[in-house]
Amino acid sequence: MSEPTSVYQAYQGNTYLFGGNAPYVEEMYENYLANPGSVPDSWREYFDALQHVPAVDGSNAKDVPHLPVINAFAERAKAGGTKVVVASADAEMGRKRTAVQQLIAAYRNVGQRWADLDPLKRTERPQIPELEPSFYGFSDADQETVFDTSNTFFGKDKMPLRELINALRETYCGTIGAEFMYATDQNQKRWWQQKLESIRSKPNFSADKKKRILERLTAAEGLERYLHTKYVGQKRFSLEGGESFIAAMDELINSAGVKGVQEVVIGMAHRGRLNVLVNTLGKMPKDLFAEFEHTAPEDLPAGDVKYHQGFSSDVSTAGGPVHLSLAFNPSHLEIVNPVVEGSVRSRMDRRGDPKGKQVLPVLVHGDAAFAGQGVNQETLALAQTRGYTTGGTVHLIINNQIGFTTSDPRDTRSTLYCTDIVKMIESPVLHVNGDDPEAVVLAMQLALEFRMEFAKDVVVDIICFRKLGHNEQDTPMLTQPLMYKKIGQHPGTRKLYADKLAAQGLGETLGDDMAKAYRAAMDEGKHTVDPVLTNFKSKYAVDWSPFLDQKWTDAGDTAIPLSEWKRVAEKITTLPPTVTPHQLVKKVYDDRAAMGRGEINVDWGMGEHMAFASLVASGYPVRLSGEDCGRGTFTHRHAVVHDQKREKWDEGTYIPLQNVAENQAPFTVIDSILSEEAVLAFEYGYASNDPNTLVIWEAQFGDFANGAQVVIDQFIASGEVKWGRVNGITLMLPHGYEGQGPEHSSARLERFMQLAADTNMQIVQPTTASQIFHVLRRQMVRNLRKPLVIMTPKSLLRNKDATSPLSEFTKGGFQTVIPEQDEAIVKNAAKVKRVIACSGKVYYDLVKKRAEKAATDVAIIRVEQLYPFPHKAFAAEIKKYASATDIVWCQDEPQNQGAWFFIQHNIHENMLDGQKLGYAGRAASASPAVGYSHLHQDQQKALVEAAFAKLKGFVLTK
Repeated sequence: MSEPTSVYQAYQGNTYLFGGNAPYVEEMYENYLANPGSVPDSWREYFDALQHVPAVDGSNAKDVPHLPVINAFAERAKAGGTKVVVASADAEMGRKRTAVQQLIAAYRNVGQRWADLDPLKRTERPQIPELEPSFYGFSDADQETVFDTSNTFFGKDKMPLRELINALRETYCGTIGAEFMYATDQNQKRWWQQKLESIRSKPNFSADKKKRILERLTAAEGLERYLHTKYVGQKRFSLEGGESFIAAMDELINSAGVKGVQEVVIGMAHRGRLNVLVNTLGKMPKDLFAEFEHTAPEDLPAGDVKYHQGFSSDVSTAGGPVHLSLAFNPSHLEIVNPVVEGSVRSRMDRRGDPKGKQVLPVLVHGDAAFAGQGVNQETLALAQTRGYTTGGTVHLIINNQIGFTTSDPRDTRSTLYCTDIVKMIESPVLHVNGDDPEAVVLAMQLALEFRMEFAKDVVVDIICFRKLGHNEQDTPMLTQPLMYKKIGQHPGTRKLYADKLAAQGLGETLGDDMAKAYRAAMDEGKHTVDPVLTNFKSKYAVDWSPFLDQKWTDAGDTAIPLSEWKRVAEKITTLPPTVTPHQLVKKVYDDRAAMGRGEINVDWGMGEHMAFASLVASGYPVRLSGEDCGRGTFTHRHAVVHDQKREKWDEGTYIPLQNVAENQAPFTVIDSILSEEAVLAFEYGYASNDPNTLVIWEAQFGDFANGAQVVIDQFIASGEVKWGRVNGITLMLPHGYEGQGPEHSSARLERFMQLAADTNMQIVQPTTASQIFHVLRRQMVRNLRKPLVIMTPKSLLRNKDATSPLSEFTKGGFQTVIPEQDEAIVKNAAKVKRVIACSGKVYYDLVKKRAEKAATDVAIIRVEQLYPFPHKAFAAEIKKYASATDIVWCQDEPQNQGAWFFIQHNIHENMLDGQKLGYAGRAASASPAVGYSHLHQDQQKALVEAAFAKLKGFVLTK
């Protein structure tokens, strides 16, 4: 067998278009010709391109199904038909026309692999055979051959092969490398082709525009160098090497203003953060210097380092004022991203802006963190869902090509690009060389335009370098000697661009003059962003002053009048005749209607519903999200009623809580994606921007909250003492020991108790329907905005003992401590020898055991609020039983878990002299609960018995 005459011919043996796949492709093509919609999108796109290729005879005749023709020739051959000979020259020309279309498709798909993207030029251009003309059998003799290019946007319907290749390389292999062909939406692909090919990915900026870019580069470099010499060795996580990022931000904000955006919310880590604060948001340099010099006000309980601080300002753009917010964030990279998205969604809802045309989320990432942190995948998965979409996010990557000390591509990730994760939602990516500031600004323009047009995420990957180490005390030559030799030889992006503009005749000293002017502004501590609007206030701004410096002891008026109860109850238990509920759901709503009328006690689900309904009727929006929270994990809620006769998948749901009153506030219930970390962070962000909405995240099981522990630790527990950020988010965490095993029993109460300090949150464990009603209403009715952590029950959802009479909703309020309920024991308080204090469902086990033992000398009190500890209420209960010698804390959880270790000193403080404090509960355990049913039952029985038995083990005497 002879050798193949070209790479293209060799390729025919193994490509998906030829070889063993040829019959399959031919059949697919036949199907396409008969019905284009019958083949997959990717094949339809390929076959569509073939239709632009002229016929062999040069005409524009469309291809027809081949099979009938083949069959006709076969019949003619049988009958002795004539032989048909096709001219070989025409056939070869047809093959070349097809190859041209394949060449165009190759550049659109993988042209970025040849793009000039690395300022350090550390690697050679990879071999991509599909981008070589010879791959398709073209030779130098074909260079001047004219081919049809009507399916491109180069401005010509026909082009010589040489000109076409140059145009493709200029467009897709310059300092911008675009990825977008994986999108399934043909309109989006054609949009990018038109935008890039029509200008060949080259900007045409005016002289003033170029000067503005240089001025922003000068500001970026100037701040870093000023801080480097003035505050030697202090950490600031320099942006040097990535200065084009500041020019990109400048373009983004100004262009966004022109397009009608009124708010931009930014989330970013520490790299370049100080630069953004000063050069983008307009923070006064003198205020930043005060933080370096430790002379800035320190009026928070804890505070945080300067490169975690947030900031907000209003700047002027050609389209009007734009409010800028830089979110506070911890060092946990990327965790701020869903917080920003939640904040943006809150602002959108407040503005009545469902498409996100007025509010823009901007997330700035490092290359290593973007590829490495799983919260990015979770956040991207939220992007197009109903409850969490923000109309598309603009992502910028400050791609230093290194993560701390790791830069070897064999270690950094398992994908080609750090941005490959966004392909899961088909977001386009523009990779751009940071040493070409004009290309960076152009990429930013296109990215914003795409986001505003298609309401989808888009990524600008600024490939640059990190001039210094991970921080200013680091020595990167230890681990990256070759990289840092190249960096040491690099003159800097500002210098390169200043020289370029000088060569274009824009001024030999332009760059130096700008650098001197910026240095002078730094010396004076003046604004570097002009103009920052100091007196502008948007009508959508939130006034947080009523929620500051409030006391947790303020109870709030949470009861509602009986007439209001009945009116609202009727509204939320009446289903329209057009909705046919499931029989089980109908029974729930029939029972709730009876509860509303006061005919039977109110259960947990109705208590929740009435809290929500009364709040939205009073003007407080309610937002409830989490996995399965529409129905409720334990089938108790049924906030969404599904019509059993619906005929379309996207119709036939009814939400009673959205039909409480004519001018009610919104009620939103969202079945979230299967995520804890991103969804909880999103809801925290939402609550951080709206103190007037009851924002609730419900875990499927409380145990799963540990998947969001970073959010709990870094934001919910400590956000106020670090950053002064007040937040009223509510967590509902199903918790209870019913024998469901280690991962379905405990919401890890002990972790929240460990984090509780500085009156930073409220931790409660309500045990009746009226208690959940009052605590949910309390979260809004009083002006205290602290995170509320509710250990919600499972078995108590249907326990009749946990129901409440209607009277408990129309008077009273949330009880931080519930006294002994047996009137006979209260009357004979002098005879009580032991007081058992507990929290949660174990109370009902204790009451049952006391009745079995006829132990009338034992009082049982419930601590419903574990933090802040209700000293006054608890002490009052202890004083009722002055004759009691023993105080026992009883809990379901193991001794090293639950509330015991965090509550014993509070109990001891309120005991009377001579009283002894003991513990009744499970022994310390490495696991939250056992998995063996019989062992669970044995443990439960033993801990309840121990609550009434002689004190053992650790005993503390007052």
